[in-house]
Amino acid sequence: MRKLVSFFHVSLDGYVAGLNGEMDWIKVDDEIFEHVGERVNDSDTALYGRVTWQMMEGYWPTAADQPNATRHDIEHAAWYKNAKKIVLSKSMQDEQLPDTTFISDDVEHHIKAVKQQAGKEILIFGSPSATHSLLQYDLIDEFWLFVNPVLLGKGMPLFKNVSETTPLTLVSSKTFSNGVVCMHYKKA
Repeated sequence: MRKLVSFFHVSLDGYVAGLNGEMDWIKVDDEIFEHVGERVNDSDTALYGRVTWQMMEGYWPTAADQPNATRHDIEHAAWYKNAKKIVLSKSMQDEQLPDTTFISDDVEHHIKAVKQQAGKEILIFGSPSATHSLLQYDLIDEFWLFVNPVLLGKGMPLFKNVSETTPLTLVSSKTFSNGVVCMHYKKA
């Protein structure tokens, strides 16, 4: 069975965005991009909520073509172009795009079916609302959390709709020179 892996930047106090969706507190640099690039190669599918997918779709298809494209832009744009995309959205249910599946209802059933299909891991990039939906059905197998050295005090929490205690096992951790700590957990 394919694993569903949540991939998030999070504040030390557990928020993935400020109250208005702001993410200007997230620290990224070449060291993190390199680590993420190595990690992304283990997957062939990205899962997004509608808002995050629209943001990604507005950037990645042409990111490598820009005159100031970084190595990360070029590499991730190539991965994005070849990856299958799953979008959880009630408002885009009739959309049809190549390599993109829109799921608007019965999320639990559809995602369980996708996990049974052949393929590599499925990464959830950001997408807090989609993650909250998947958490309520206990569908997420692993978490890659990039804990940023900041306290927001309030905002959008990462963990919402968790229905029961879920023991996790720390698989690995990595500290980056900018103070971010990546922690990889799987369900125990």
